[in-house]
Amino acid sequence: MNDRRLIGAAAAVLLLVLLAILAWRVASGPEAQPRRSTGIGEAIAPDPAGYRRAEPGTQIRFPRDHGAHPDYQLEWWYLTANLRTDDGRRFGVQFTIFRNALAPPDTTMPDGQSAWSTRQLYLAHAAITDVESGRFEAVERLSRGAAGLAFARAQPLEVRVEDWFIRQTGRETFPAVVSAGTEAFGFELELSPVKPVVLQGDRGYSPKGPDDGQASMYYSYTRLRATGTIRAGDESFRVDGQSWMDREWSTSFLGPDQIGWDWFSIQLEDGRDLMLFQLRTANPSGDAWKEGTLVAADGTTRRIDPAEFTLEPGRTWASASSGAAYPVEWRVRVPSESIDLNVRAVLDAQELNVSVDYWEGAVDAYSADSERRSGSGYLEMTGYAASGAIPGME
Repeated sequence: MNDRRLIGAAAAVLLLVLLAILAWRVASGPEAQPRRSTGIGEAIAPDPAGYRRAEPGTQIRFPRDHGAHPDYQLEWWYLTANLRTDDGRRFGVQFTIFRNALAPPDTTMPDGQSAWSTRQLYLAHAAITDVESGRFEAVERLSRGAAGLAFARAQPLEVRVEDWFIRQTGRETFPAVVSAGTEAFGFELELSPVKPVVLQGDRGYSPKGPDDGQASMYYSYTRLRATGTIRAGDESFRVDGQSWMDREWSTSFLGPDQIGWDWFSIQLEDGRDLMLFQLRTANPSGDAWKEGTLVAADGTTRRIDPAEFTLEPGRTWASASSGAAYPVEWRVRVPSESIDLNVRAVLDAQELNVSVDYWEGAVDAYSADSERRSGSGYLEMTGYAASGAIPGME
């Protein structure tokens, strides 16, 4: 997560795509599928040789950069939404498509390759939170970037993993439709930006540590109107609400001592949007790498210095599936912006148990002094699973 992750998400969650490789059987037939849930610590750090890395001064251009970047190793298209029915029933939605390069772009493909041969692997996660019923559902889909099964293009925008997709509906990139589902749940939402695109970090260059190349290219749509339909079991609901969309691509971003991240997207009721994340280290007393952005109601942005904010974990929830203990309540402070919030999960059990176990869920934000509800958003937490830490991607 999502800086995902990077985040951005989800990302997002950057390393989720790598975990899929562990279950992938060489691109030679249509039956390859993920096998089991894997701990983050079992992920294998890829070799970045032959790939481009995120660099300061790289210019993000549209619509080009809505599409795939095969010269980078990893990227994702990440979406969350907090939605309500006409009678107030609350739902959360997460949808992320990851692309992972299996070989650098200049790698020679073997002679006689089949239509299934590819350098690209696509992985998608879809989840819904039904607050009223206390139900959380998540599912994963994996496919090759070949034979029309999975792909990403900028003009017209379409990012697809089989019949799950993000796709523009007219001549412009937005409005766009996102659609995914299984027998248990599904959603189809139309997205229209309320605010202009936000270039995170330094004009889209988002550092994740002190070393060269330890960064991603990162932009967001922090507030989109979302309308459409959610299906939960045999019931369908018309919904309306707010969405958040992240885009990140990178090759190498985690340092050898970084084990996971906490990423917040909060849409405040006063019209401001807040993105904050921290990359945690293996040493509990070590300094986390932190970044943040505040988007004003009029769409103007300000990069928040790491010294300006604190993220303090509170109550935890223990997962019976993964053994992880996730902080599901946080104190979020940005004194320079008069922001002091208690952020709480709307449902504790919002852990995705897919190729990797991670927590990604809807949250509400309350004023710390009055407990007045001040906003809603999403929180992504990785690296808490008992199986171990995320390996570095030097």
